[in-house]
Amino acid sequence: MSAQVISGKEVSAQVRERLKKEVEAMKAHDPNFRPGLVVLQVGDRDDSNLYISMKLKAAAEIGIHATHLRLPKTATEEEVLHSIREVNENSCIHGLIVQLPMDSINKIDTEKVTNAVAPEKDVDGLTSINAGKLSRGDLGDCFLPCTPNGCMELIRNTGVSVAGKRAVVVGRSKIVGAPMHDLLLWNHATVTTCHSKTADLAAEIGKADILVTGIGKPQIVKGEWIKEGAVVIDCGINHIPDSTRPSGKRVVGDVDYDSAKQRASHITPVPGGVGPMTVAMLMQNTVLSARRFLDTHKPGQWNISYTALNLQKPVPSDIVISRSCVPKPIDKLAGEIGVLWDEMELYGKTKAKVQLETMDRLRAQPDGKYVVVAGITPTPLGEGKSTTTIGLVQALGAHLKLNVFACVRQPSQGPTFGIKGGAAGGGYSQVIPMEEFNLHLTGDIHAITAANNLVAAAIEARMFHEATQTDKALYNRLVPLNAGQRTFSPIQVNRLKKLGIEKTDPTTLTEEEITRFARLDIDPDTITWQRVMDTNDRFLRKITVGESATEKGHTRSCQFDITVASEIMAVLALTSSMEDMRQRLAKMVVASSRSGDPVTTEDLGVSGALTVLMRDAIKPNLMQTLEGTPVFVHAGPFANIAHGNSSILADKIALKLVGPEGFVVTEAGFGADIGMEKFFNIKCRYSGLRPHVVVLVATVRALKMHGGGPTVTAGMPLPKEYLEENLELLEKGCSNMRKQVENARAFGVPVVVAVNAFKTDTDAELDMICKLAKEAGAFDAVRCTHWAEGGAGAMALGEAVRKASEAPSNFKFLYDTELPIVDKIRIIAQKIYGADDIELLPEAQQKVERYTRQGFGNLPICMAKTHLSLSHDPEKKGVPKGFILPIRDIRASVGAGFLYPLVGSMPTMPGLPTRPCFYDIDLDPVTGEVKGLF
Repeated sequence: MSAQVISGKEVSAQVRERLKKEVEAMKAHDPNFRPGLVVLQVGDRDDSNLYISMKLKAAAEIGIHATHLRLPKTATEEEVLHSIREVNENSCIHGLIVQLPMDSINKIDTEKVTNAVAPEKDVDGLTSINAGKLSRGDLGDCFLPCTPNGCMELIRNTGVSVAGKRAVVVGRSKIVGAPMHDLLLWNHATVTTCHSKTADLAAEIGKADILVTGIGKPQIVKGEWIKEGAVVIDCGINHIPDSTRPSGKRVVGDVDYDSAKQRASHITPVPGGVGPMTVAMLMQNTVLSARRFLDTHKPGQWNISYTALNLQKPVPSDIVISRSCVPKPIDKLAGEIGVLWDEMELYGKTKAKVQLETMDRLRAQPDGKYVVVAGITPTPLGEGKSTTTIGLVQALGAHLKLNVFACVRQPSQGPTFGIKGGAAGGGYSQVIPMEEFNLHLTGDIHAITAANNLVAAAIEARMFHEATQTDKALYNRLVPLNAGQRTFSPIQVNRLKKLGIEKTDPTTLTEEEITRFARLDIDPDTITWQRVMDTNDRFLRKITVGESATEKGHTRSCQFDITVASEIMAVLALTSSMEDMRQRLAKMVVASSRSGDPVTTEDLGVSGALTVLMRDAIKPNLMQTLEGTPVFVHAGPFANIAHGNSSILADKIALKLVGPEGFVVTEAGFGADIGMEKFFNIKCRYSGLRPHVVVLVATVRALKMHGGGPTVTAGMPLPKEYLEENLELLEKGCSNMRKQVENARAFGVPVVVAVNAFKTDTDAELDMICKLAKEAGAFDAVRCTHWAEGGAGAMALGEAVRKASEAPSNFKFLYDTELPIVDKIRIIAQKIYGADDIELLPEAQQKVERYTRQGFGNLPICMAKTHLSLSHDPEKKGVPKGFILPIRDIRASVGAGFLYPLVGSMPTMPGLPTRPCFYDIDLDPVTGEVKGLF
């Protein structure tokens, strides 16, 4: 009889076709996904190059993105290991092959290099971990070495069952013989391994129903040794002399093919047998690795652990509570919510930045539900929006078991050391660690400070140099000689284009063009850009710069703002990508020229440098709540002169991570008439996101204040009216809540009122608020005790929000941005504040004309007014009527993308009180713990 030839070419072609369809199915499910393979080679051996080209060709045919990473012969062991580590950490790569042998002039430990490959990417199946799992029989949790796996595929193709058969493996190499033994054993064969010390090789081979050879000796196995009807798989590749071949040699296996073919039932030829299968199995392992990656990283499929609270009564201080809870390592939390290792940048153990590539990876993933937390017009003490935001996400996550993210602003250090204290929430609803949250975090605010002040320095320097130099001298210094030539920088080319000068050779500009290019001619009276610092300092509200003799009398009065008031902070909060941030930073208008043209940071030549300073700040910061739910802390623009909301990028990444059934809860600063209105009309306009629910936070004390209660002063005890039941005062004050519910519903979004309960509130008072809120049109109204009870105290709120998110929603903007500036201001004043009309003072009227002329008239409006009243007068509580809203000035944040009318005086640099918070703040030199922060 003559054996049936097992064609590795045919079987491997079938495998490749199947893998091609699998890859196509993956891409159909996620068009952005593609299996990735890296082949790492050291040196330039011809035989290695041939093998690699075969692998790359096979990968391309199947649809695998394969990369050939070649290191020179001079590569050291550490350089090879470094390359492997980089590939291990790249989530786009699912398979890594180290091509052996490594051809280096330096000594390299092959075993060490092989085992440096991450086991989950070891598609060669050669690491000790994968080998160990194979030897233990964990075949579904490892990668099978390619050649033995190919042999098994060929055996299966014969139709011969392995189970119960006697198998003999000749050879015990780590690549073929040893893993082949294990594979046959765990497929239920009785296996014998033969090697150079085997006493009677022929007798052992004669017992084999299945024979696999991989000893590397040409034709050592004779046909007469083979049992009749055996399956013979020959892995040997040997060269023997053959004068009939042009090369003078030919390739043969370990088995004498012609004689063995007469006794075996099935046999593999050499070449054309096992060889093609090795490459096919390598591709199969790569596709398997990619599939495992997809299965374990399904968007929205969280495997999150929550932290149990140990509730204490009375409730301890915020910092005591914060320290009583041990936060999860932040990389663990990131993994639980689907952030990949190479998408995070760790800043210690409790905070990390998340890269924007996460959003790109998940762009095909549907968004989750979007919730904004706003509030009624507050007292100076605040009504607990941040605490409610955190309590709500703890309820939705730890108690209702939904994927949920909180997105909050980063607090300024000014209030932290001033009078307000920290802003991490409070009680058992906090972001932790609170000292990390309230202090430097990852340095974003410091980056904004540096960028902002670089612009200020550039303005002063440019005015000084223009005032002290001729046009020619100024031009020669702006475009200096370098190696005998003058060259425009890219940012200078942009300025030339803006001026309509289509030239790139500095020597070809006319005198008139040189003057236009070199002179910005800034009018000092129009400068709107101020220096900033993140500290409350009242004595910087007005300063004089240029007092040194070196500035030659070029003095100017200006001021410092607090950093969170910088337009760069607003840009960070409203940007959608690195490129978008670069463009916004370039468009920031810092002044006007004497001819009335806007002067931008691009004109100053500084916008590129600003982007460099902000390149890390653009990435959202990941932290966690007391109960272990994730929080993005990113951006912190003022809620008066800016829009008072955390970043669009944080919201967008979070909405992708939670998945379509999850929730993202963000907070809008101050009352709903300010933060919520700007959230809808500015943030949602630029983000394109549509909210599902508004949560409106109300308190008994604030509503009593609106009903005519005594003045509430920060740092002073509350009057007795706020500590005793007074339903008449409360009912009268609920008019403010009714108006804010109306404001929210004007945007077509369901409203849930969260009554933040204090221990002095009575059931009758809380019930009254809920009743009146529903009568005002709220979808639901519930009392909350999350400050004292954590997420458990906000479960009713969580259920209400979940139900409201399923209710019909008809979101709409309040105004069309194409309307004239004055009309947009009037719509906000009348519909949101309840004003009869607006009055533009002369300076504001001039700005309307200027900004319309300069082309900024179609920007959204960001009203800068007091947060303590619906009107411009902080003393008018409840729902003021019959007032005219005075607009004293209008300013432009062109880069951020809005105009902000000033309603009354708007301080942008807070001052310190008589007894600031810093009196209580200290560091324990032994434990390193911060004391006195609240």
